[in-house]
Amino acid sequence: MSETKHDCLIIGAGAIGLACALALREQGREVTVLESVAAGAGASHGNCGTITPSHAPPLNEPRTLWKGLKWMFKPDAPFHLAPRFDPPLWGWLLRFAKVALSPRRRHAIERQRAALLLASRRLLPDWLAALGIDCGFRASGVLYVFGSEAGLRRAAAWPERLAPLGIEAEAWDAQRAMAEEPLLTPRVKGAVLFPGDACLRPERFVTGLACAAKARGVVLREGLGIAALERDGRTLHALDANGGRHRAELIVLAAGARAPALLAPLGVRLPIQPGKGYSRTYPPLPAMPSRPLVLAERSVCVTAWPEGLRLGSTMEFSGFSEYLNDRRLAALERGAFEYLRWDGLPRPQESWYGFRPMTPDELPLIGPVPAFPNLMLATGHGMLGISLAAVTGRLVAALACHSEPPVDPLPLSPARFLSR
Repeated sequence: MSETKHDCLIIGAGAIGLACALALREQGREVTVLESVAAGAGASHGNCGTITPSHAPPLNEPRTLWKGLKWMFKPDAPFHLAPRFDPPLWGWLLRFAKVALSPRRRHAIERQRAALLLASRRLLPDWLAALGIDCGFRASGVLYVFGSEAGLRRAAAWPERLAPLGIEAEAWDAQRAMAEEPLLTPRVKGAVLFPGDACLRPERFVTGLACAAKARGVVLREGLGIAALERDGRTLHALDANGGRHRAELIVLAAGARAPALLAPLGVRLPIQPGKGYSRTYPPLPAMPSRPLVLAERSVCVTAWPEGLRLGSTMEFSGFSEYLNDRRLAALERGAFEYLRWDGLPRPQESWYGFRPMTPDELPLIGPVPAFPNLMLATGHGMLGISLAAVTGRLVAALACHSEPPVDPLPLSPARFLSR
């Protein structure tokens, strides 16, 4: 068996893994990244590319539980749980429900998510400029569009609720919304604009991170995944798919929803479930929205770039099912036609799914693992991997190199869940 020694070894070359690699390299560390497929081939690839401090309010609230039960047997609903015997999933759902039923816990999570998202949003433009990455970043804002009076009434509280967290929101009536976005249909009852949100093209973002990392001396090995982690006392080593052993002073596990499978044989149980999301990408249309839209009641995100348009979102808990569900993809298009004046859509360039790493408290797992001093986690970002890449890289580097972190890392510590 061949053996390689590293200073820092990062497992996973999505947006999070590459951001960690760049931040550690900036601190003078020698960094190697191993990726089983290709950089950005996982959940970083086909999402809608929005940078969203507006996502500070967590999904886990009592209303979500009720909607989830109602949609359980509706395969094309925005949220779908495939009924099956799956004890880890049901344990995850129980933890999710406990958070949803605790107003105190939800408010604390909202504050923590806001701090993370705002820090990352502030870092991102200068970071992209310093790295020389052209990924179509725009400080566009994101417009949440409502087709029901009930939904709009709930959203009316957002500006006052989020202002103390530093998140600006503007409530628009239907007339203002349709004047700003003429593609909207008369179904629209109103909207809320988050001017601090932004967008970029995620594929170009991750490709740019990979190029910048290699240019700065990071070793990126694609097509070489980690098959297992082995322990030597309290130290971990990584075994690659070709049978090679990798020893490292620091291992950063940034493998997204696949991370739990690597740690489970060691008795470390990560409360992460794969939340399957879908998207469809189209060539440019004659008329497209001027900013990203969230079609609230249908949970569909619409993002337009000069080179095309993407419809995305949905949340499906079906394990690691490789099935590309046409019914759920069609639901994205139906939702778009309810809110937007389109006669039709061209043939999609790509239909995609990816697995988001979902934690029950909707906070990522960033920090050292108590049982193994040379292991650090950077996973569990849910739907916020692109939004949180910049701050996650800085946090991992600060924790590894004992420098000042950009935000308080304590609420994100894996110790809040981990037991061996």
